[in-house]
Amino acid sequence: MKSEIIAVGSEMLTPWRQDTNSLYLTEKLNEIGVTVTFKTIVGDRRKDLVSAIRIALGRTDILAITGGLGPTEDDLTREAVAEALSLTLRREATLVAALHARSALLRVPMPTNNLKQADVLEGATVLPNPNGSAPGQWLDTRFAGYRKLILLVPGPPSECQPLFDAECLPRLRAAIPKRAIAKRTLRAAMIPESQADKFLAPIYTAYKDVETTILAHAGDIQLTLLCSKPSATVAQQRVDELAGRMEEALEDWVYSSGGESAESLEQIVLFYLGLRDATLAVAESCTGGMIAERITSVSGSSRSFLGGAVVYSDALKYAFAGVSPELIAQHGAVSAEVAKALAHGIRLRTGATLGLGITGIAGPTGATEDKPVGLVHIAVSDAQKNEATERTFRGDRTRVREFATQQALDLIRRRLM
Repeated sequence: MKSEIIAVGSEMLTPWRQDTNSLYLTEKLNEIGVTVTFKTIVGDRRKDLVSAIRIALGRTDILAITGGLGPTEDDLTREAVAEALSLTLRREATLVAALHARSALLRVPMPTNNLKQADVLEGATVLPNPNGSAPGQWLDTRFAGYRKLILLVPGPPSECQPLFDAECLPRLRAAIPKRAIAKRTLRAAMIPESQADKFLAPIYTAYKDVETTILAHAGDIQLTLLCSKPSATVAQQRVDELAGRMEEALEDWVYSSGGESAESLEQIVLFYLGLRDATLAVAESCTGGMIAERITSVSGSSRSFLGGAVVYSDALKYAFAGVSPELIAQHGAVSAEVAKALAHGIRLRTGATLGLGITGIAGPTGATEDKPVGLVHIAVSDAQKNEATERTFRGDRTRVREFATQQALDLIRRRLM
C-alpha cells in the first residue's frame, strides 16, 4: 500500500525549522510494508491545506498528517480535513473535561480557544495523547469511492512519535494486508554517477518490483534497493538478486554491499587493515586532517591507525615527514614527488605498514598556469612500492577537499585489496 505524509506548519517553510517527524514515520511505515510515495510541507493556510489533502487522497491509501492540532488560530488541520471530506466536527465532552482537568492540574486558567482541541471529525476515533493536550485522530473513510486511512497526529516530536507507535501502528497492522519491505544498500567510490547509471540502468530497470535510487556525494555513490512483498523472504531474495547483478557490473568500484546500511569507506579501510594485520599513518597537506578525522570517527580505529601529521607548511613537511627542501624547490610542494616523499616519510617515522601522503591546491587561490585549482597528488607507500595518483577535482574549496579525501581512502582500499 502507498502512503503520504503532510507536515503542517509555516515554520517548516523557513530556514530555521525542519520536518523531522516524516523521517520517523517513514521508518515505521516501511517496517510494516507500507511505502511512502509523497511528503508535503504545507503552511498554516486553510485553503492550501485543503487542497493538499484532496490531492493526497486522490493518489494514496494512507494519509498521515502531522501538526496543526493545537489551540491557536493557525492550527487548522481538523478544519481542513473536515472541509476536504465534507465532514462535520463535533465537540467531544470527555475531551473538554480532560482539558479542564489538565489546566486545573497545572494550576493555570484555561483559555476558551483551548476547546478547539476537543473537536473530533465525524466518524473518527480519538487517539489519546498522554504527552500533550492535543489528541490524535484515526479516520477510516472513503474518498472518490476508495477506502482511505487518515491519521492526524500532533506536531511536536515528543508527542507525535509515542502516539504513532502506541495508537497508529497497531491499527494499521490490523487494517492493511501484511507486507514486508526488504532493503539493500551498495556503495561505490570514485565512479561518476552517470557512468554508474550507464552500467546499471539496463539491469535495475528490468526489476519493476524493486525501487532503485542512486545518491551521489563527493565521490561516493549510494545505491538503495527497496522491495515490498507479502513475504519478507521473497522480498529479500529479489533485492539480493538485483544487488548481486549490480555488484558484478560495477566490479571493484563497489566497496560495500552489506545489509540495510552499508559500511562507510573508512570502515572498509579499517576492516582491510585489520584483516592484513597492517597499520596506517598519514601526512596531509591540502586536506588538513580530514582523512585522519574520518578514520578516527570509527570506534576501534586505534588498532590499525597510528596517526599522522597535518603538514601544511613546507617547514613541517620536512620536520614531520622528512621531505627535503631541495625536492620541494625542484618540483613544488604540489607534485607527485612531494606526495610520494610524504607517504614514504610518514611511514618510516611512525613505523606504519602503509603511509599516505596528500598535497594539492584546494583553492580558490594558489593556482598557477601549470597547476590549477583542484589539482591533487595522492601517494600510498608500503615496503614494496610507492605510487602517486594525480587528480583534478572541480568545485569550491570544500568540494575539492571532500573529493580528495574520498580518493585517498579509496586508494588505500585498493592497495590493501
